Amino acid sequence: MTEQLTTNIKVTDLFQVGIVVRDLEESMERYKSLLGIECWRIHEITPETNQFTYYGKPVEHSFKAAFTMLGKLMIELLEPVEGDSIYRDFLNEKGEGIHHLGHVRVDDLDQALQELEEAGFPCIETGGDRAGFHSWAYVDTTPALGYILELSAGFDPRDLFEKNISDEELREKLEA
Repeated sequence: MTEQLTTNIKVTDLFQVGIVVRDLEESMERYKSLLGIECWRIHEITPETNQFTYYGKPVEHSFKAAFTMLGKLMIELLEPVEGDSIYRDFLNEKGEGIHHLGHVRVDDLDQALQELEEAGFPCIETGGDRAGFHSWAYVDTTPALGYILELSAGFDPRDLFEKNISDEELREKLEA
């Protein structure tokens, strides 16, 4: 890209690297044996509690996610389970590996997505819990930045660790 593109989005923090894997349990074991990382928070994200769009169309898919914090960096392992998704496509096209950097925290996700779309960066997938507690979107910034960018609004996933929110408390918020 030779053209200079601008938006009003101001990134103050990127704290997550998302890695797509074939098998979550096997991958966590590899991180334990190779890097000594063994403290993970595991969640299954399903259509029962979440809604998704993929290339602008509603879809149903599910995936497993495992999160851990290393200092200020969150590592997120993502295993596609069912349905068409950005994770399944990535795994089929590239195999396991780094999928995205995030989270760009925004107050208005729709407005941020519109600005990025107008700047030439399409939204690939959106997701969020049905209670409106947390929402996210993946934007294809690969031509300019070399990676997919994740934006999010609502709940900050670091709070799982920093505020020590239990899985039960999180479930209650998501089902509210």
